[in-house]
Amino acid sequence: MKFEPINTPDKRFSPIINSKQDCGCSVPEKADSISGAASIQAPYISGYIKTATGDIPQVYTVLSRRDKWETVKARMSSFRMSFTVEPGIYAAGNPDENSDVIVTANYKMSFDTVRRELNGMNVWILVLDTNGINVWCAAGKGTFGTDELVRRISRTNLSKIVSHKNVIVPQLGAPGIDSGEVRRKSGFRVVYGPVRAKDLPLFIRNGYKCDAEMRRVRFGIADRLILTPIELRQIFAKFHYFALFVLIFFGLTTEGIIFRDSIMKGYFFLAGGILSIFAGAFFTPVFLPYIPFRAFTMKGWIAGLVLSGGAFYISGVFESYNIFLVISAMILFPLLSSYMAFQFTGASTYTSLSGVKRELKIALPFYISGLILSFIFLILYKASDWGMI
Repeated sequence: MKFEPINTPDKRFSPIINSKQDCGCSVPEKADSISGAASIQAPYISGYIKTATGDIPQVYTVLSRRDKWETVKARMSSFRMSFTVEPGIYAAGNPDENSDVIVTANYKMSFDTVRRELNGMNVWILVLDTNGINVWCAAGKGTFGTDELVRRISRTNLSKIVSHKNVIVPQLGAPGIDSGEVRRKSGFRVVYGPVRAKDLPLFIRNGYKCDAEMRRVRFGIADRLILTPIELRQIFAKFHYFALFVLIFFGLTTEGIIFRDSIMKGYFFLAGGILSIFAGAFFTPVFLPYIPFRAFTMKGWIAGLVLSGGAFYISGVFESYNIFLVISAMILFPLLSSYMAFQFTGASTYTSLSGVKRELKIALPFYISGLILSFIFLILYKASDWGMI
């Protein structure tokens, strides 16, 4: 049985490609359906395919300028927290009842990556509700999981859309999927696909088999580098609290707060804070495999110690600043760098949830005691500055 495309460009061409998709052209009218996604309107929808369960949205497989700009925003800002697509079933090209079903997350960057790599193919895309989290992270959190896959198969009436009983799940989603349970509850068999979406066409041509390269998880310098802007953005969004503390603390005198003193005496601490952010959120992720130790907390601490110590030595801080202030800085800034590097565990393929919890359990007492000790030396610095010691 063939499904009939409606509201689409010339049927002779597959996939549906339209260079005007981001020019403000109208989006097809809503279609009533129980497929789970057909009632939405979005610029990435090119039309609808009429099936036994209703009209299913057909998506562009060539990303528009708008799609690419949204990806940049998601890489750089908190926009990624709302960068989602409606869960449900979508069509890439002109699929029919014999076409493959590719499962992905409703994080739009994951969805965009999959549909882009399916250009020229006729397949179904089953989008799970992962709360806007990518496949790998959602699998660890449980949102890309067995229950959601079974629920989405049921809600989209997938058994009435395809005649086979197979769904292709990305390998990085495997930790969240119990294939036996999925088959028992839904009747569908889980086929684990390659790590990268770009290998999907070859995987399907090879008879749904992955070679060693398709199974290999890579996390090279380019992969790590592309994740650093959002790490930096999230940290600098809260940097003003640290700057306010420095402004008040260093401006505090026996006569009140003198902001001139804040600038003259506090810029060293501000510069150190910025350097620790750079060390933990940029330098450590980029050079992750080359920094000693396995724990991210230790890697970040070493990076912070080396960069802070090196910068202070070159700039003459050790000779020109109060010894209590220097000690406080050398305790605090490597610890801040360590904590910021620890945040990168959520973006790394090197870690597991149990390992991250164990690492935090070990590091937390050091963070707390280090902050207390650093603050004590700050108080000693202020006391000596006021001539009390």
